[in-house]
Amino acid sequence: MASKERGLWFHILDVLFNIIVIVAVVALIRTFLVAPFEVEGSSMDDTLRDHEYIIINKLAYYIGYPQRGDVVVFNPPGTDHGKYYVKRVIGEPGDEVIIQDGYVYLRKNGESEVRKLEEDYLSDRNHGKTFRHPPSSDDRTKVVYDVPQSFYFVLGDNRKGSSDSRGFMVDGKPEPFVPSSDIKGKVWFVALPVTKIHALVQPQYGF
Repeated sequence: MASKERGLWFHILDVLFNIIVIVAVVALIRTFLVAPFEVEGSSMDDTLRDHEYIIINKLAYYIGYPQRGDVVVFNPPGTDHGKYYVKRVIGEPGDEVIIQDGYVYLRKNGESEVRKLEEDYLSDRNHGKTFRHPPSSDDRTKVVYDVPQSFYFVLGDNRKGSSDSRGFMVDGKPEPFVPSSDIKGKVWFVALPVTKIHALVQPQYGF
């Protein structure tokens, strides 16, 4: 009888140990490698749709830095760290981002030339419709953003319906830039629904 009891306790402890190991492995994966998120809202139409599930690559920014064109998940300025947005990186540290006449122009860090950003990922409804805040204003006047070091400028692909760097506020003051420490990962692929599974393609801006 004692031998059976010891065998039962060994089996229970073995099961508990395996559960603890599995939970620890999943926690490590979610913390340092990949994590799922649900898209809420239409700010990234047509690239990402409301209620789609995405997988983000966290490791990418442990070993590297966000790059222009990356679609990223981050904590927006002026909110607690339990809230997440998904947008596209447009301005890198040191860049000058210019919004004018419905388009985005860029002076890259260390360069003097200003170039128009060719954004092939924008839908016909959004192409040429990047306006200053509020995004639906149709205000085509020029606004310039100088991106500080260790910060990024982000925009949603649904330019007329996105809360992004054009309108971020902290204590009632504009705060257009997202610190690198608040960017949690790069969107890797759409996981659900299964009919929409696909990896995101990195845009080529040609400069």
